[in-house]
Amino acid sequence: MAHAAHTDAHHDDEHHGHHIIPFSLLAKVFGALVFLTGLTYVTAVYIPLGPLEVPIAILIACTKAGLVVFIFMGLKWDNKVNLLAFSICTIIVLVFISITLLDTEYRGDFGNVDELPLDDRQRIEQAIRDREEALNNPAAAAVDTAATETALADTTTAAP
Repeated sequence: MAHAAHTDAHHDDEHHGHHIIPFSLLAKVFGALVFLTGLTYVTAVYIPLGPLEVPIAILIACTKAGLVVFIFMGLKWDNKVNLLAFSICTIIVLVFISITLLDTEYRGDFGNVDELPLDDRQRIEQAIRDREEALNNPAAAAVDTAATETALADTTTAAP
């Protein structure tokens, strides 16, 4: 009989109900989510970050998703096997996103089917614009046309 009581007590310790999250913690997490949403908007619209815009937006989004999953969905207090599964899936997603970002960083124009690299093509186009400006505007003839011709010659001879 004592063994049965011990087994039941042990079973009750293992199986516990849903964790009740205090309202103050939920309010703090909600405030953090609102703040991070505003931060996302401000960094996207008002702060030019150049090539860091996408990684920072992804970092903010992952932070918000982590808050939702760990606090609102209760993963922080759930079985640790669920935490392990979530962590492995998150790592796999981060690897795929990293590979995608690397690919987009080194991708050229889709319409660029030229044998010249993009930098050389831009240099040639700028030299042509400078020459057209000098021809169309005699007052701008003070532009060094010799330098423009040299830039054109350098980039066209660099082509394979």
